[in-house]
Amino acid sequence: MVFEDTRQTILATIAAILVLVAGGLAYRRLAPAWKGTGQQVIRLPVPLSSLPAELSGWSGQDVNIPQITQEYMRQNFADEFISRRYINRQKGMVVDLYTVYCASRPAEILGHRPGVCYPAHGWIHDRTDPIEVVTASGRRIPCQLHRFHTPLPNYQEIVVLSFYVVNGQLTTHEQSFTGLIDRGPNIDGDPARYVAQVQISSGLESAVRQAAADLMDAILGLLPDKYGQVKGSPGS
Repeated sequence: MVFEDTRQTILATIAAILVLVAGGLAYRRLAPAWKGTGQQVIRLPVPLSSLPAELSGWSGQDVNIPQITQEYMRQNFADEFISRRYINRQKGMVVDLYTVYCASRPAEILGHRPGVCYPAHGWIHDRTDPIEVVTASGRRIPCQLHRFHTPLPNYQEIVVLSFYVVNGQLTTHEQSFTGLIDRGPNIDGDPARYVAQVQISSGLESAVRQAAADLMDAILGLLPDKYGQVKGSPGS
């Protein structure tokens, strides 16, 4: 009986050691990816840059993003992004469209949200209201409408409409993608596992609402839906 107990103890100890060794090997293999070391950029099947410049009465032109800003975005795992100014001359409206796609580390998009970026550039947050936009196709999009201003003597106001797309699902709630799994790397390189944020800004609320209604169907067509499928942009 004593011999049997000793034998079982030895076997249990060996098993525990094997588990620890296997765990250590797995950690050494996965830790660099988890920490972002050697993390590969994950590209969309249809790039954001393919968004048409002419859309529903709007004419767009890419806005230059300073190199230092681009480097910051890449360091914070922005896999793709587009910054474009759209003008609707018939309606006398001007808006700036900004969309960022994070798939290599989806939750890192938190560093790109309006509540962080605008105050960091001197804007003062006034308030944020939930709204809903209905696109030309009838799709209902939950959004947040942020209002900021700059202090005197160079007083300005800006309205920023924003929302997230999480694996093809629309949301305004950051809790949807801040869990442990979301904070980890997309080791499989799956472009359908992602978080994207869409922002439209202007000095006029009417302009961001109109632009969202007119442009969102094309923008969402570039992002994988909940089944991982990409419709592509008009004319693609």
